[in-house]
Amino acid sequence: MSARVFIDGGAGTTGLEIAARLASRSDITLITIDDAHRKDTAARRDAMAASDVTILCLPDDAAREAVALADGLGTRIIDASSAHRTLPGWTYGFAEWRAGQRDAIATATRVSNPGCYATGFIALVSPLVAAGLIPADLPLYCHAVSGYSGGGKALIGRMEQDEPDIAWRGYAMGLAHKHLAEMQAHSAISHPPHFSPQVIPAFRGMAVHVPLHRAADPRIADGGAMLAALGAHYAGSPMVQVAELLPEELLLRRAEALSDAMRLYVARSEDGQLVQLVAMLDNLGKGAGGACVQNLNIMCGLPETVGLML
Repeated sequence: MSARVFIDGGAGTTGLEIAARLASRSDITLITIDDAHRKDTAARRDAMAASDVTILCLPDDAAREAVALADGLGTRIIDASSAHRTLPGWTYGFAEWRAGQRDAIATATRVSNPGCYATGFIALVSPLVAAGLIPADLPLYCHAVSGYSGGGKALIGRMEQDEPDIAWRGYAMGLAHKHLAEMQAHSAISHPPHFSPQVIPAFRGMAVHVPLHRAADPRIADGGAMLAALGAHYAGSPMVQVAELLPEELLLRRAEALSDAMRLYVARSEDGQLVQLVAMLDNLGKGAGGACVQNLNIMCGLPETVGLML
């Protein structure tokens, strides 16, 4: 089986990552537009019409316009923007999220790729809420750091050229990050998390932390039960691994290698009262381009991990 794929917004960071994963594949034919016409509406519509799947790597407003442009053309869509992640009619493109999600993606015509931070948070929290190990109404905190590539070409230019002395960047200080809606909706929690995203001087890589204090609410399960539940939920997954966090440190390297896998950890204090949930992933891998390719494979009936770096 083969598929014809058009990447709308292929010149951006995520688009380039996806194209690199697809370029050498014999089961994928990439439909491209020359640079002079890549923003031309008619050329884009023709490319969509010729494709089996269109992948949108565009800002939110442009993604909405692209979906309208594709209406009636028969192409299936994977949207890497945050425009459609909580909307009815769109399938959430996180195959490991819950039972049946992989099958839902396989038959979907509109798939919304998860956000990078949201992928880590939901991977940790959703199975534990579903299992009753974290109360759905518990206010949650989430601290996360990401490589600067997640900010696209503008932030890459700032970090590498304009202000290369930046060692740490805290942002979304208004506490209204665009990932909050999907973090809440797809974890089935009553409140959006108190989310603190930060950027570090590494090109790629991401760590997402969810701290829990069992003294705050007796309904919070112990870390051993959480570790077992996460292990059971992701058992057999080729892309998500679960382990107890035993070493004294976890590291992100400035030159972190590309990876489409995600590692989940549970750390516990000696008295068992403190639990730290940690997700480690590549913001451009399982957090963006790698997830798009995984969803593309599933939608096209191809081996799920083909073309991925695991």
